[in-house]
Amino acid sequence: MDRQTSNTIKDLNHEEIRSVCLQWRSHVLHPWVLNALDKKAKGHEVKIIIEGASVKLIPELFKSENPLNGLWKKNLEAGLVEGICRACSNKLGTLEAAKKQGLTLLDDMSGHPAMAAYHDNGFEIITF
Repeated sequence: MDRQTSNTIKDLNHEEIRSVCLQWRSHVLHPWVLNALDKKAKGHEVKIIIEGASVKLIPELFKSENPLNGLWKKNLEAGLVEGICRACSNKLGTLEAAKKQGLTLLDDMSGHPAMAAYHDNGFEIITF
């Protein structure tokens, strides 16, 4: 873990930071779904933004045989998934799967989700 990442995690343990926006760009899911549920359980407002290569995981996450399906469902049921990037899901071929699953398509910045509004509303933005 680099120094900047370590400082960000340390800063998130302070009580004054109560809102977290997890921008999920990686194809690795497991830490995301666990961290989101953990932060929610500790009283933080959490929003997951799915963007970049991570949108390719959407069709797989809804398959019951996927080992992460249960954690993914818990995040959905808890209302933690803010939405998915419209431009990335369109480009990477998962737009229809996102629509079929009822995910919100985020496109307020030239087809991509803009982070400025989350920052302006007090969210700490963490990108994985």
